[in-house]
Amino acid sequence: MSLVVMKFGGTSVEDATAINRTASIVAGRVAAGKRPVVVVSAMSKVTDQLLACAAAASRGDRTGALALSSRLRSRHRDTAAALVQNPKNCATLQTSIEHEFDALDEILRGLAVILELTPRISDLIVSYGERLSSAMIAQAFRERGLNSVHVDSREVILTDSQFQKAIPLDALIEERCLLKVRPHLDAGLVPVMGGFIGSNEAGITTTLGRGGSDFTGALIGGALRAEAIEIWTDVNGIMTTDPRICPDALRVKVISFEEAAELAYFGAKVLHPATILPAVRRNIPVLVLNSRNPTNEGTRIISLAPHCKSPFKCIAVKKKLTIIDVVASRLLMTHGYLKSIFDIFDKHQCPIDMVSTSEVSVSVTVDSNDKLPAIADDLSKIADVKYEGQKALVCMVGEDIRGQMGISARVFTAIKHVNVRMISQGASEINMSFMIEEEDAEEAVRSLHAAFFQNPDPAIFDIENRLPAAPPLTPSTPSS
Repeated sequence: MSLVVMKFGGTSVEDATAINRTASIVAGRVAAGKRPVVVVSAMSKVTDQLLACAAAASRGDRTGALALSSRLRSRHRDTAAALVQNPKNCATLQTSIEHEFDALDEILRGLAVILELTPRISDLIVSYGERLSSAMIAQAFRERGLNSVHVDSREVILTDSQFQKAIPLDALIEERCLLKVRPHLDAGLVPVMGGFIGSNEAGITTTLGRGGSDFTGALIGGALRAEAIEIWTDVNGIMTTDPRICPDALRVKVISFEEAAELAYFGAKVLHPATILPAVRRNIPVLVLNSRNPTNEGTRIISLAPHCKSPFKCIAVKKKLTIIDVVASRLLMTHGYLKSIFDIFDKHQCPIDMVSTSEVSVSVTVDSNDKLPAIADDLSKIADVKYEGQKALVCMVGEDIRGQMGISARVFTAIKHVNVRMISQGASEINMSFMIEEEDAEEAVRSLHAAFFQNPDPAIFDIENRLPAAPPLTPSTPSS
């Protein structure tokens, strides 16, 4: 029997109906002779609501925080009651839910007194989403005839102590998987675990950062040498671009690890950017599938994808970016100048998306955040600094872009009506990126998609289910 890790996102476990669909999908894998390990997110929107509880308590709004927690308590109790019909099992599950929320409320009361939301406390509060969902789903699986067992991810996913974005300790995770997960698989059970959460070696709860449930699935898959890692979401796979921007976007049937990683980092929402890494190291295929349409074959991510006749496979957009211009004409070419700039970004733990240099300046793009004034203040000690927000990065991913004659001309002809602020081509063989005003991003994507996906390669793209493109907008005639 082959081992498969199945990760289900928040929309796949958002309520009793969705959890029943998930149970049917897992049962289908078991019936097909697979040995699944199931990793689940918190129910949809629960993490955001837990963060809102924490924020309210940290402001001293004890009543508001507890009211939000009470609504979450009711939602989980109602879902559990709908899932588990056996009176004894339902009572046990309800008692567990009450215990978890009682503990959460104690934390919120304490936070409302100390008025300081530390990263460590934040991780502890948001961890309740996955802890509750995984325990509830394990019981729901048993109710439906699946021999499932709940495994606390904090006993398996060991990390460092960088709260809110902890770094996994791969060797220790592999040891814990063999100790805590493998015996259940060997006994014919289906382990159910919460994604996103872990603990440091002292046993203190940590998280892998938003979107980290995908990462958990890949870490487990890599540690157990899984045959495949399945990421179950609410779309049919990776699309050529966001269908909300282009309704005629196509499903990508197959894509390489490298291409998928570029897309994830530069704005594609289907995968967490770090998800691919454990799979790449073990050469484990990753499948992106739709829990609402489980018969769809989704997107297969593998080490070496087939050749694509189309120049690009996908267009991703990353919004809410800022361009920082650092100008010091007399220092730019001096030894150590660039290092001193990047040391400042490292000091503030601010990642950089794109870099461009000229004779007298360095321009970088970063996520807009509250650290920018402090970064600018430090940079101003070595150079003149200015920054502009509300920018968007458009990333086009495909094979051997660097070697395609005339590709730049085709791209910028397609968006000749859009002002381009920065360009990056050549640093990567599979990625061409440029910065534009955020308000122009969707129009740019539509223009590029129309230009490059008129005759897509049927071996790579699902053209059979393609929707017609939206008609071009025409000026309306003013009424008399």
